[in-house]
Amino acid sequence: ETGFTMMTQQQLKFLNEFWYLSDVEIKGDPAIQQGLRFNLFHLLQSVGRDGRTNIAAKGLTGEGYEGHYFWDTETYILPFFLYNNPGISRKLLEFRYNTLGKAKERARQMSHPKGALFPWRTINGEECSTYFPGGTAQYHINADIAFAIKRYMEATADWDFLIQYGAEILFETARLWENLGDYIPQKDNQFCINGVTGPDEYTALVNNNCYTNLMARENLDYAYQVALWLKENTPQAYQRLAINIGLEESELAAWKKAAANMYIPYDPELKVHPQDDDFLNRAAWDFSRTPPENYPLLMHYHPLVIYRHQVCKQADLILALFLLGDQFSQEQKRRDFDFYEKITTHDSSLSTCIFSIVASEIGYVDKAYQYFLNTVRTDLDDIQGNTKDGIHAANMAGTWMCLVYGFAGMRAYDGALSFNPTLPELWQEYRFKITLRGSVLELGIDQTGVSFHLLQGNALTLSCYGKPVHLDSDCPTLFMKRS
Repeated sequence: ETGFTMMTQQQLKFLNEFWYLSDVEIKGDPAIQQGLRFNLFHLLQSVGRDGRTNIAAKGLTGEGYEGHYFWDTETYILPFFLYNNPGISRKLLEFRYNTLGKAKERARQMSHPKGALFPWRTINGEECSTYFPGGTAQYHINADIAFAIKRYMEATADWDFLIQYGAEILFETARLWENLGDYIPQKDNQFCINGVTGPDEYTALVNNNCYTNLMARENLDYAYQVALWLKENTPQAYQRLAINIGLEESELAAWKKAAANMYIPYDPELKVHPQDDDFLNRAAWDFSRTPPENYPLLMHYHPLVIYRHQVCKQADLILALFLLGDQFSQEQKRRDFDFYEKITTHDSSLSTCIFSIVASEIGYVDKAYQYFLNTVRTDLDDIQGNTKDGIHAANMAGTWMCLVYGFAGMRAYDGALSFNPTLPELWQEYRFKITLRGSVLELGIDQTGVSFHLLQGNALTLSCYGKPVHLDSDCPTLFMKRS
């Protein structure tokens, strides 16, 4: 067959394969089900697949942000594809490798003699941000990309990618951090990173943004570990890369030292992590005197007014609690969550999904679901009143994260997969699939417990409610009662 009939069949086959692996089924709330599928479809149709294109903040639906790519890809969108279509995740990361040359040029423009600085917003690898306090100053994008590589490797064990592409990105971003930071005597000679902006765009050009320092530490440490792995397992590949980029042994030791001595802000009296060195010294924003029509704040107040106050546009330290959750106790997460929830406006669509995930983890069930509701139909219901400029792609991926990382409690620390599922009160059941190192796992959560079904691939060992779960061809199905 040819023509329209053939194209229709190809399209049906493609979509059937996508929905088989990626669909999230919910029993009990058709509006939520519709919102989820709407969001996942937009991610599918918007994402680049050739290593030369990425996924724009507005997908393919509007002119907002001029079609630019941001950190949204690695931090919010890549996890969805990583666990449903890892081949697309690889291509998204290859895009960063293919623009690495431009990132090195940008680092030199910013007076860094070594390393690479990825652009805050781009299409072809060049920095397109025109407002440096909220753009180029967001150095954390380097660490976000490095963290995405770590996530990708843990989920796929794609050593070919690491050798060909990933290692060089890790080494060049680690070089940048080591050059950017300094050992400050007034901070007990700890490694400090000054003059940057974290994810929260209502606070700019600060010293020691907590999220940035935590993620930079991850970047430095992972680059060091990968260098050791390459030297031991593929010494010829390591030598070729070292020669190609002029990497010296002393640099590895410098990365290790910087990571080990990274300064992490903490206030012992409040027992919270300040967003940066001066965050607690700022006057609190007076929310009681801010009328509803004055949100988002950035549309009604000059940036300097906002910068002088203790107010957050979006998840910042709270995002670190999610991404690096194994580095914080549950009690510490609750204290930080309680502190930042009061002063966060969620004027960014990147925020509510992260608050939902962390709320789920610390037992704030009602809050988690409310934040999820504010996420899942953002564009279908035009909640922020700006969908005319295009959909919010990162928020759409955040919907999937709310369900899988939030309600299902999935975590993958150092490659060890675990679940701690809960069931929202209004639902009877929800189901989804995860692709991990070539195996496909289906989970079903209902009022009685959690079912696991290994649909294809090699044996998997994981944990649920802290108990081990092993699935293989002889025992592909297991049911566990709710904890």
